[in-house]
Amino acid sequence: MIRKIFVVFALLSAAVFAQMMQPKIVAQESEFNFGDINQGDVVTHVFIVSNDGGDLLKISNVTASCGCTAATPEKNELAPGESTNIVVKFNSKGKKGPQTKIITVYNNDPVNDKLQLIIKGNVLVSVGENSGGPAIYFPETQHDFGQVNEGNIVEYIFKFVNNGSSVLKIDDIKTSCGCTAALVSNKVLEPGQEGTLEVKLDTKNRTGKMSRTITIKSNDQKEQNKVLTVYADVLKAGS
Repeated sequence: MIRKIFVVFALLSAAVFAQMMQPKIVAQESEFNFGDINQGDVVTHVFIVSNDGGDLLKISNVTASCGCTAATPEKNELAPGESTNIVVKFNSKGKKGPQTKIITVYNNDPVNDKLQLIIKGNVLVSVGENSGGPAIYFPETQHDFGQVNEGNIVEYIFKFVNNGSSVLKIDDIKTSCGCTAALVSNKVLEPGQEGTLEVKLDTKNRTGKMSRTITIKSNDQKEQNKVLTVYADVLKAGS
């Protein structure tokens, strides 16, 4: 009886060990919603994919369900514990209304060899150019700081413009964490006037992958709350 128990235990241990030694693909987030975007805008999102297994993870291909969507991994091979960014761009030209696009990441994870990532959004069609009052527009809505040493404060400047036909007023700016600060160059912009938003991310007492959002509330009636996102991979001090 003891011999049989030992054999079963040995077989189970071998199976668990074999699984641990395989590549394992994991996405930090599998779905992202751009919210409302103007028709013709090209928006970008960065998915972070990691190898949580014990063997080399190989990404053989990345495809999208629509020609309006492009996805590119920064690295095709990940050692155990490594991560990479998959940059997804969606071109809303010719699109309108709710959109759902699927990105498939083909890899050698025996359990999940076709990882699916999803982007969503709602494409707004303008009645006419510069119609409908003020319109806040950010060419970039995301920024990845990459690897940052713990304790460092990193900065990035987002540019924006009033694409509307009347004065744009920024009423409030909120951040998702006290570790993030945002300073706008001008809270009142005339039509066609450009502005900047300086974002500072404090990594003190933070480690690992982190993402933070900045929400800009304005009098743009089509998009009263504009959301920006910053990312960082914080390396523990002394590592």
